[in-house]
Order: sequence, then C-alpha cells, then structure tokens
Amino acid sequence: MTTVADNTSAQMRKGVLEFCILLIIARGEVYASDILQELKKADLLVVEGTLYPLLSRLRTSGTVTYSWVESPAGPPRKYYTLTASGRKTLEELTDTWQRLNTTTHSLIKKYEKDH
Repeated sequence: MTTVADNTSAQMRKGVLEFCILLIIARGEVYASDILQELKKADLLVVEGTLYPLLSRLRTSGTVTYSWVESPAGPPRKYYTLTASGRKTLEELTDTWQRLNTTTHSLIKKYEKDH
C-alpha cells in the first residue's frame, strides 16, 4: 500500500533528478551508463527508461549536447556535456537549491524543537 509519504518522496526525487544529472554532467564528458551508475550510488534509483527521455529533453532545450566517441569494445558511445546555457541553468538551479535547502532546514529545526 502506497502512503502519502511514499508519493511525496517519489515526487521529490523526480523534482531533483534533472538537477542531479546536470551536476554529474558538469564535471566533464559523461556516458549515460556512468550517469545511471552515479545516481544509483547516490540512492537515486533511475532506470534507462527514465534517463534517456530526460537527456533527450535536455538536449532539445539546449542545456546539454553530446558527441559520439569511438569505443574500443563495441559501437560508438554518446558522451554528454553541458552547453553554455546548461552551465547558466545549473548555476540558477544551484542557487534555488541552496535557498530551498536553507529554508527547509530552518523549518525542520523548528519542527524538531516543537516535537
């Protein structure tokens, strides 16, 4: 049985997924399976069926770009990088996240104090 908390948690994870993906890509050229692996390590379980449409949407919006790189063990691989627009978007999202985090942390402290 799914609870309200389960639904809210799922929505929160979905809400930060794009931000987390941009943070990963910002460190340099990255292959989609490496993004998946890093998200899983961070306990943001994501499947390919979620990641690839998001990467496609980010590319269409001009936030990321990709290049094909030959692979010694198989077909060429698509490596993603941030565009200038993507770096600006990431800066804005980082500022938003930091403000949200500060506000949320403050509210949590008040809640804990009262309970």
